[in-house]
Amino acid sequence: MGDPHGIGIVGLGAISGQYLNTFAACPGIRIAAVADLNAARAAEVAESTGAVPLGVDELVAHPDVDTVLNLTIPAAHADIALQAIAAGKHVYGEKPLAAAFEDAERVVEAGAAAGVRVGCAPDTVLGTGVQTARAAIDKGDIGAPTFAIATMIASGHERWHPNPDFYYTEGGGPLLDMGPYYVTSLVHLLGPVVSVTGASSRSRDQRVIGSGPRAGESVPVSIDTHVTGILEHAGGALSTIVMSFDGHATQAPNIEVHGTEGTIGVPDPNHFDGEVGLHRIGDDRIVLPPSAGYAESGRGVGLIDMARTGSDRAPRADGALALHVLEVMTTLLRSAETGGRLDIRTTVERPELVPLTAHEDWTAA
Repeated sequence: MGDPHGIGIVGLGAISGQYLNTFAACPGIRIAAVADLNAARAAEVAESTGAVPLGVDELVAHPDVDTVLNLTIPAAHADIALQAIAAGKHVYGEKPLAAAFEDAERVVEAGAAAGVRVGCAPDTVLGTGVQTARAAIDKGDIGAPTFAIATMIASGHERWHPNPDFYYTEGGGPLLDMGPYYVTSLVHLLGPVVSVTGASSRSRDQRVIGSGPRAGESVPVSIDTHVTGILEHAGGALSTIVMSFDGHATQAPNIEVHGTEGTIGVPDPNHFDGEVGLHRIGDDRIVLPPSAGYAESGRGVGLIDMARTGSDRAPRADGALALHVLEVMTTLLRSAETGGRLDIRTTVERPELVPLTAHEDWTAA
């Protein structure tokens, strides 16, 4: 890929600000073009970055765009990605890779056929939090990993989000919203998943918006809002996952990995860093210093990793990984409906460990 690497951003909602901040610190990345339904927002970002504001069709065809960064709503992820791939562009998108597994599969297959790269968030797992825990596990600090527990409990996005309707319709819910951070982390830590068994429930059929101009308005709930499941990893370890909008708070760690010789506590996978605790049998708990990962990183580091990855390995935030994670989640929901254990068809290699990389090094041209 070229240097500086030209990015065309489609969708300039709230999450785009974090990407723009990351790219602004990296001279090897240049925002070449932007597109958004809000023309004023596109003009504002273009002026601050030196990009040109364009329509989507013009952006994906622009010769200065090497990679299309797809920050649209999930329902549009597949269409934008396929359009960019057809134009010969690399694609990196926000999670999920697509709203439906079949569409995500089409995106990955199209990218491979066209000889372009497909990448996808979350890239939070490439920070020092998950990567330091991964390094300790790989080093044998907890012996042979046996099982993990991943927990995300919240009272529901309607408490803070002014328009939470999407989270309670098909394609929403706690698993598809927050699960990518946790399942992707578990694949980094323990390897791919080969089967799942799930159960789910919902506490109520209406949610009341708690803030904004629609405060007090009821939102219908058409999906289950509590999902729990067991993931069987290829290496034999089992992960228990709880994703819920039906609780209020929890004292459970975000992720805890247990082994024959000890336990690792993994920080919130929705953040890039955080405390990694190691408790070996017979020893006191200690906090591990960062030993792996992109230090002081932010959203967009996965795209930077992809742009700098040679042909000898897959990018760490690869589309194949996102496809596997999406299949795990959608199959878990299907298992919750049918009540049976279901196999996972896709598989993926564990991404390479990120060596500890200082901020000034990963942002260097």
